[in-house]
Amino acid sequence: MASQEEKQAQPFTDIFDEDEAEKSFLLSKPTCLIIFGKPGSGKKTLARKLAQRWNCIFIEASEVIQTNIHEETEYGLKCQELLFKGESISEELVTEMILQKLESAEVAHFGYVLSGFPSLSEEYMTVSQQIQKIKNLKLKPDFLINIKCPDHDLCQRISGQRQHPDSGQLYQRSQWDPKVTEKHKKDQNQHEEEDEEEEPEEEEEGGEEEAAEDPHKKSESFHQLVQRPEDILENAEKRVGTYKDIMLHPLEEWMSEQDCQYLIEVDGNQQPDDLFEVNKDFIYCYCCFNKQDELFRVLSSYNLIAPRYRWRRSRWGQACPVALKEGDIVMGNPDFAVSFLGKMYVLSSPEALKTFMLNPRPYLLPPMPLPPCKVLVFGPPFSGKTTICNLIAHKYKGKV
Repeated sequence: MASQEEKQAQPFTDIFDEDEAEKSFLLSKPTCLIIFGKPGSGKKTLARKLAQRWNCIFIEASEVIQTNIHEETEYGLKCQELLFKGESISEELVTEMILQKLESAEVAHFGYVLSGFPSLSEEYMTVSQQIQKIKNLKLKPDFLINIKCPDHDLCQRISGQRQHPDSGQLYQRSQWDPKVTEKHKKDQNQHEEEDEEEEPEEEEEGGEEEAAEDPHKKSESFHQLVQRPEDILENAEKRVGTYKDIMLHPLEEWMSEQDCQYLIEVDGNQQPDDLFEVNKDFIYCYCCFNKQDELFRVLSSYNLIAPRYRWRRSRWGQACPVALKEGDIVMGNPDFAVSFLGKMYVLSSPEALKTFMLNPRPYLLPPMPLPPCKVLVFGPPFSGKTTICNLIAHKYKGKV
């Protein structure tokens, strides 16, 4: 009888329970991606674009090194010492920094886009061991993106790269070679002549001015371009051959184990923007923060999630969730307000705001919000004060 009554009551229950939906999101795993391909195929460029678009954390060897040096962490200071001595940073140190970043609180909330790992260097770990490390991560990659490109086309592209010595920016042959640029201009002019639609005169004049200024500036900078040693055709062919000998077979075994709907293979001959358009339809990331300067006055009419939607207070009210987690009741400052999942949270300090934005989940999952309760137990010696304190702390999850 009880089961029949429950079945009859189910159609009238609210399946869109907001608290349950919020809890399920906080318990969900953030979207994680890994990109691999031959050297020079554009892994780093695509990874950076995906990280910017989906608000994930971009993780790559050089990026991690620069971040640690800038933040003056323990690893960053070690890197600075090695660089000042003129020594190279060991593969072991780089791997430790990457793994530390993958286990950080920031990545646990936003997810990551990993590029350049596993690496070709087997100085510290073999490729198979690096892949096993990725498989054993707490946040395993959800999507595997493989950039495929023929060896000949890739080596020609790499050998055509030139670098500006001052800025370090790389230019493709289509950008600096006059012969190639003239062909592109002729093709564009033919397409423009075939088009029947004409642009307004004002836009044409502005385009002529830009065309008159840009080539002169670019030609001056292009004279300073140099070719890096690794971009020489022979060296590029060696790097691609080393990749096929060391990396390709373990990666193919890994891809064969992956569910085909989470394995994305793209053409490396396409432009980075085209590759990005292909991949963004497959990947969904739901982490988004919108920091606001004022608490509710501005949000009452702007940045609405949907028509007639209004931002709401959370169950925390004006109390700082980070302080509540530490056992203190501290009222938040509207200058440190942040919106998350349609609700407003008011933090008490810039440090609390930074900590909360890195990963808000520990401060929002049950049993939070947990108002702190402080109890003083006193009495004569041997009256059982310690026993009562331990029982109360165990019952209410407190500290003695």
